[in-house]
Amino acid sequence: MSPGESAGAPASQGAGGEHPLSRPGLTWRSLSLSDLPRLADLVAACEAHDNPPYRTTAAELEADLFVGRGRNPQEDTLGAVAADGALIGYGRVRLLSGHSVIRTAIGGGVHPQARGDGLGSDLLAWQVSRARAIIAQQSPGPARIETYVEDDMPEHADLLRAGGFSPLRFYSEMLRDLGEEIPSTPLAASLTLQPWSSELEEEVHRAHQEAFADHWAREDAPAEMWVDHREHFAPQWSFIVMDRSTDRTRVAGYLLSSRYEQDWEALGYRVGYTELVGVRRAWRGRRVATALLSAAMRAYQRDGMQFAGLGVDTENPSSAYGLYEHLGYRRTRGSCLYTIEIED
Repeated sequence: MSPGESAGAPASQGAGGEHPLSRPGLTWRSLSLSDLPRLADLVAACEAHDNPPYRTTAAELEADLFVGRGRNPQEDTLGAVAADGALIGYGRVRLLSGHSVIRTAIGGGVHPQARGDGLGSDLLAWQVSRARAIIAQQSPGPARIETYVEDDMPEHADLLRAGGFSPLRFYSEMLRDLGEEIPSTPLAASLTLQPWSSELEEEVHRAHQEAFADHWAREDAPAEMWVDHREHFAPQWSFIVMDRSTDRTRVAGYLLSSRYEQDWEALGYRVGYTELVGVRRAWRGRRVATALLSAAMRAYQRDGMQFAGLGVDTENPSSAYGLYEHLGYRRTRGSCLYTIEIED
């Protein structure tokens, strides 16, 4: 296949056979797995220009758009292809499962050299239209179209506001210098901190469902979805606290870490990232979270990490933000969840 040939199905046509987003010199079509190299190049160019605190790998894009659970790239992706075959813009929409509110997430980007002439607005209009179509196929109920924006991307935020989105939720990224002393956190005799064990996966999942039951937009994801998107999971940095006070040993808390090596060059430092930390209600106030975080920090430090990192909802009901600050974490930057809320 030559670079200029279409690798995906043609996008929906409007009246007269033209795509509703018709532009001179551009072909609009859905994306397929064969587009992955061009898509990875486009995303790399966008991230090099915008400099978010992460870098997206081709494997992540493959899972996000093409091969993950429930993916439908023929209907849920759209690419803008230039005359020379280069992919200069794309959008994707995905239905998120396991929520009482019907949630659709959008994502995409426009090559820095192709910005400024409305291509981003066109893609956003398609994303919203496609998200509404997906929502219409679900059972009746409140729905949300959502996406995240980093703090230092005002143009992106302006684009979303112009497209009908509003800020809904704010998140902070926090770092903890591992050169500073890491606290020792003894637990009660009945509580045991141990390394991650895949044999406890199902029980940890149940503990997660309970620990996050009172959190905003909690997920009731089935067990098989709990292990999705674990491409960067670091079991050697993950821990479980077990309660052995009775004959029935139970998970009191857990911590899952990720290793995002592709981000370190852009960040300028090596960081071990705490993806999830949860404590079941009956064990809160017993220093379980502190013990888990301290263990993770030591594991990061042993493997040569300079910082421990995590993200937190600024309105977290468990007072997690204060705990993290007490342990030496400091806010470095943030992001905002922008949404279109759709009433039943």
